[in-house]
Amino acid sequence: MPEKDKEFQTELLKLEEGPSVVSLRKCQLLVADGPNRGKKLMLNKGVTTIGKRETNDLVLADKTVSRNHIEIKYAEDGFLLRDLESTNGTFINGTRVKEAYLVPGDHIKVGITTLEFVAYDEKVRIEPSAQHSFGMLVGKSTKMRQIFSILEKISPTHATVIIEGDTGTGKELVARAIHENSQRKGKSFVVFDCSAVAPNLIESELFGHERGSFTGAVKSRRGAFEEANGGTIFLDEIGELTPELQPKLLRALEQREIKRVGSNAAVKIDVRVVCATNRNLRKEIEEGRFREDLYYRLSVVKISLPSLKERLDDIPPLVERFLTTAKYNRKPDGEVKVTKVDDDALKLLSRYEWPGNVRELNNVIERACSFVEGDTISKPHLDFIFAELSHGEERTERMRVEADVPFKDAKQKIVESFEKEYLVDLLKRNNHNLSKASREAKIDRKHLRNLLKKYGIPSKED
Repeated sequence: MPEKDKEFQTELLKLEEGPSVVSLRKCQLLVADGPNRGKKLMLNKGVTTIGKRETNDLVLADKTVSRNHIEIKYAEDGFLLRDLESTNGTFINGTRVKEAYLVPGDHIKVGITTLEFVAYDEKVRIEPSAQHSFGMLVGKSTKMRQIFSILEKISPTHATVIIEGDTGTGKELVARAIHENSQRKGKSFVVFDCSAVAPNLIESELFGHERGSFTGAVKSRRGAFEEANGGTIFLDEIGELTPELQPKLLRALEQREIKRVGSNAAVKIDVRVVCATNRNLRKEIEEGRFREDLYYRLSVVKISLPSLKERLDDIPPLVERFLTTAKYNRKPDGEVKVTKVDDDALKLLSRYEWPGNVRELNNVIERACSFVEGDTISKPHLDFIFAELSHGEERTERMRVEADVPFKDAKQKIVESFEKEYLVDLLKRNNHNLSKASREAKIDRKHLRNLLKKYGIPSKED
């Protein structure tokens, strides 16, 4: 077990005040039946040994147990049990095994003794970091500095991480910061959005496919896991992963190999996995939509990102970061255009609810920068933007769903209404320049032209 992983498991600093922002998985063995019934052992070592010999970590007074019966090794993000050529063998849930990964609730039979493998999340309060940034993340609030502290500890390890938080809180930035501060920083960082791929294509996109394996597979192709080999894969919106694909992902994590669609050949992979979700995965497990064993494999460390309204002290440093680094705040010669925000404007920013979190704050600053003539964003600039946002909310509230038409038709009308409003506003912000508008919307220029033609919206090219 790497020394840094060992340090991460055993040395945690606690803070008496402030909310918990991190959950760490703890595991233990409980003697459920046999001569030592009731005995417990925390699995906090690289390798834990169990047997009759007194030098073992868990000594069993069971004559049918071998002197050195089994060992349990912490293997990056899971616990691997290995039988040490025992006389009577080792059984997990009634099946004899030589080697197997453990999942919560497993019953391990050694001799006449039964051990239960127990895992639980322990919320810990971490001493805040002295730093006000980590990677591209910025914050001086206690909550963010607690997160920086745990990121400083876990980034150099191999630990798998789940990042929870509302849309716009910066989950991808956290994942990227973990990668850039890890031993894999010189390798690939691959982002895979589980919600953005059609269900029938997601397996191919994740694991790759061979030529001819399905209609349209005109050539062999590597998937996201192979692209990330040696580096980090960021699985965004992991809660959207289909139930059919969840066991395949679990198998890939446990066996450290994948199989392309249409192939029986296994491809070895060395990938660190970081996940993100805006869903409550515990609730998803209870309702049968997410596998508990997969959750267990993924949630070695769980980080909950606060919403922006929970960290209002971070608005000034966030705005400063946007102004100094964002491409939208550059003059043609590369010089920074807007350099400051006046006090009244900052107070207004701090009073807003920010339903879109940090992403929405960035969008507001971008819009303000687009029409500031000098070098300072003032309150009138923001008053204008927030008034527009308020009108947008009123339009949304007035939108009515037609319940007397088929679902598909009602949905299409709402989608068309949204698309038309979005496109009109997009062109207005970009002075009807199609190239700039397509870049901002992150859609193909040809597709944008087709949408404008569909709704009869004129552009400069027309």
